[in-house]
Amino acid sequence: STLPKVLIDGPYGAPAQDYKQYEVVLLVGLGIGATPMISILKDIVNNFKAMEEDEGSTIEEGTSGKSPRPSHHKRTGLSNFKTKRAYFYWVTREQGSFDWFKGVMNEVAEEDHRGVIELHNYCTSVYEEGDARSALIAMLQSLNHAKNGVDIVSGTRVKSHFAKPNWRSVYKRIALNHPQTRVGEFPFFNRIDMKRVFYCGPPALTKELHQLSSDFSHNTTTKYDFHKENF
Repeated sequence: STLPKVLIDGPYGAPAQDYKQYEVVLLVGLGIGATPMISILKDIVNNFKAMEEDEGSTIEEGTSGKSPRPSHHKRTGLSNFKTKRAYFYWVTREQGSFDWFKGVMNEVAEEDHRGVIELHNYCTSVYEEGDARSALIAMLQSLNHAKNGVDIVSGTRVKSHFAKPNWRSVYKRIALNHPQTRVGEFPFFNRIDMKRVFYCGPPALTKELHQLSSDFSHNTTTKYDFHKENF
């Protein structure tokens, strides 16, 4: 009998692999979907550390009168690294989930000397902030974070939020933070900021985030480029 024809195509890289080409990135992870986003955060921190080391060696060589060595950026590919700002939103139902990446979250918070990365943890099993039913835990959370610098919900230096994010507010704030900019005496607009949205999680939220990306791309000067990974 004739054997069936088998066609093989691929492999294809993950959409998040080329995040470095964007100056601003929005990273969204639901539950274990935060895993690839955590890797991106670590990569951002490592790239900035390498850039700082490069800047330090250049200054040292300049003051010593030595000829500068070949650019560290060129040797490591950092010339292609364009990211200047990253927003990370991790949404999970179980408080214990924060233990998965506790060490990494603390590491990112401590080593992000330039304040490039903005971290947001959301625990959806707790009533939203402002609700009387979550008032006590919110008070204890604020007191402990102010005194010890540690969040009692996540156990990290990143202060947790309750309930689900207001995604429209998230997109709006980013658009307001990165609009076209008027510079100098004459009307001048910088090129449009390109934001990339990386989303990894269940498909239920895909439609909402994709629609928000489209809405704000059409109604503001900020353009969102949406990419997702479902599982």
